Amino acid sequence: MSRVVRLAGSIKPVAAYLATEDEALSAAKALSMQIAEGASLRDRERILPHHEMELVAQSGLLGITVPSDYGGTDISNPFLAEVIAILSEGDSSIGQIPQNHFYILEVLRLGGTEEQKRYFFSRALAGEHFANALAETGTKAAGEIETRLVPDGAGYRITGRKYYSTGALFCDWVAIFALDPQNRMVMAIVPRNSQGMTIVDDWAGFGQRTTASGTVTIDNIYVTADCVIGHDQVFERPATLGSLGQLLHAAVDLGIARAAFADMVQFVRTRSRGHRHLGIENASDDPLTIARTGSLAVKIEAASAMLERAGRKIDMAQVSPSMEAAAEASLAVAATKVLTTEAAIETTNALFELAGTSSTDEKLNLDRHWRNARTHTVHDPVRWKHYALGDFYLNGKMPPPSGIF
Repeated sequence: MSRVVRLAGSIKPVAAYLATEDEALSAAKALSMQIAEGASLRDRERILPHHEMELVAQSGLLGITVPSDYGGTDISNPFLAEVIAILSEGDSSIGQIPQNHFYILEVLRLGGTEEQKRYFFSRALAGEHFANALAETGTKAAGEIETRLVPDGAGYRITGRKYYSTGALFCDWVAIFALDPQNRMVMAIVPRNSQGMTIVDDWAGFGQRTTASGTVTIDNIYVTADCVIGHDQVFERPATLGSLGQLLHAAVDLGIARAAFADMVQFVRTRSRGHRHLGIENASDDPLTIARTGSLAVKIEAASAMLERAGRKIDMAQVSPSMEAAAEASLAVAATKVLTTEAAIETTNALFELAGTSSTDEKLNLDRHWRNARTHTVHDPVRWKHYALGDFYLNGKMPPPSGIF
């Protein structure tokens, strides 16, 4: 790698090394409990989780997908999804922030050179965080990219403006997505403190308030050739890049559902009142409340099982790549995304339905669960997941490979 890249960044505490999937789950559970303590306050006051993201980096979780050939744990996708769900149960903003990190590492695995893999995988194992600068507004359609990679001597120049750049404020590296001179999408990994890059905390969504999914302005940044990785070429062969990204989004929604369910159960048990006219002394004895709680538990358990199943489908497609395996993974993830969306929206609504009027007290901030669910689940509309599944089963058609399937 170039000297420019080698000198990037600053000295940080050494990240823990997680040798097994069980160690990764244990680390995620311990961290989730820790970050849950301040989640409501951070949401209410919009306190960005800089300290908490440092804890994530030091935990070793940012390196768990690094392939074993490069010194990593090479965690399986069901375990990776569960890690994201566990973190999201503690704080869904913190659960969402690493999603792009793992997507970027997968692009690196599938499209990077050996030198790029050795270098950037080592940075992930060291606890360094990769964030994206992908989405643009003002284009004719969502998903279109106007940012260009322009040759300049031995390297390139990039100028552009990106929105919804989740986690960029907390990261060490920003992956800028741009079109090369042949109109192919590429991913250029640059240090966050690169001259010409400005990251603005202007995310104003009513949910996921502390993801810092703001604007990145790229003003004639110089990029060395060894930092550029082909993105479109990944889709030229059977791959699970899009389904992996969607799996991790589904995991965030599952975490939100679990958190809302836990708060609802606790509230009904300890604070909700019975109903004198119905002869119910304790709210937790209300037969309709009991039945509704059971139905929510079933939906969340089903979503958890689907998340694991879809992760296994991705595993199989990665180990034995084929069009059929990639298609099965995409369909399984699409179904999972539908179910986790339903679980998140239904549970965050039912929290107030079952807990009662007192649960709407602003001081409790329980509405953050609904706000988070409603905000995150519109990331990729599930109506198109329904359509894709129906079109496949009725007409045998698969959506074209992309970041959303």
